[in-house]
Amino acid sequence: MRIAVEGCMHGDLDNVYATLSHLEKVDNKRIDLLICCGDFQAVRNEEDLKCVAAPEKYLKMNSFWKYYSGQQLAPVPTVFIGGNHEASNYLWELYYGGWAAPNIYFLGSAGVIKFGNIRIGGLSGIYNKDYYNLGHYERVPYNDEEKRSVYYEREYDVSKLMQVKEPIDIFLSHDWPLNITDYGNWREILQQKKNNLRLESDICNRKLGSKPAAELLHKLKPLYWFSAHIHCKFAAAIQHGEGGPVTKFLALDKCLPGRSFLQVFEIDSEPGPYEIRYDEEWLAITRKFNSVFPLTRKPAQLWSIQSEKLQDHLEWVRSKLKTRGTQKPFEFVQTAPPYDPYRSVSQGYVFSGHCRNPQTESLLELLELPYLLNDALQPQNLVQPMPMRLY
Repeated sequence: MRIAVEGCMHGDLDNVYATLSHLEKVDNKRIDLLICCGDFQAVRNEEDLKCVAAPEKYLKMNSFWKYYSGQQLAPVPTVFIGGNHEASNYLWELYYGGWAAPNIYFLGSAGVIKFGNIRIGGLSGIYNKDYYNLGHYERVPYNDEEKRSVYYEREYDVSKLMQVKEPIDIFLSHDWPLNITDYGNWREILQQKKNNLRLESDICNRKLGSKPAAELLHKLKPLYWFSAHIHCKFAAAIQHGEGGPVTKFLALDKCLPGRSFLQVFEIDSEPGPYEIRYDEEWLAITRKFNSVFPLTRKPAQLWSIQSEKLQDHLEWVRSKLKTRGTQKPFEFVQTAPPYDPYRSVSQGYVFSGHCRNPQTESLLELLELPYLLNDALQPQNLVQPMPMRLY
């Protein structure tokens, strides 16, 4: 299986896919999957753009809306996690993971999926110790503080990932694992990021990166770990104990000319065709943890589910999926009108906050779980799914 890894997308799908097409022609080999390490910016319209935490000069529609609308189709199956510059209102609709556009899959705030027989896990966001133990209290429309806090990693999501026991092949995080620079030539980073005194200080004082991501790295021990965020290329190899497995780490830049934003590698796998599928163990973890989903500032009461056996949930999930007859994710559905460069999105559309995404509702129905993402929202305020517009 040939997989392309991209650092920060920043909504520039057109150029990334054009680069992939060029590489396929040069190598005369098909790329089976594209994975993106955050700052994907799945901005559907002007209202989504208001939810992105970024300086005004960076707030642009870019090209995701074309793929969301159906005007263009992603030529390669694409999997991404969230970073710290996202349309967080849209990603919250897909908290458990789902299709952000046809052939473009969001892993969720945390998640594990299968692509063929390859297991891919990921953690969205970046680390901030002041918010780590809080619940997911943010709700649209976000104030200025919530635009930022909504993308901080939370203990609840990391705790779910720490439950994973079956081997992970590829793991994605936007933030680098804490002190990952110990395992590579960190001076190369400073050569790329000249005169960045804060970055140099964080490296030298062993403060660079996410502590929860580092804990996951040493717990899960994946074959590959990919990150972005710092906008530079950095490689490392982590030996897990004497004679133990090795994780190959790679961070990549953002999509700009002359920058190292893309890497293609091959991984042993069963022969294709390949497709994205739900992961049974992850669905079992989701089912176990959903009863303590923290939706206020209060931390999750994780102690209250310690007695529940994950194996019982796993057997239940396997039986349910067997009855359903497929592990494919539920189909993509538009939930907001796509951007139209010839008229304002405000014409004929009233933004009324949170929207229940039918994919999320269908997954929760499958798992026989209640919908909790905005339990205070009244039904009359919900945005109805939009019929998909094709060009």
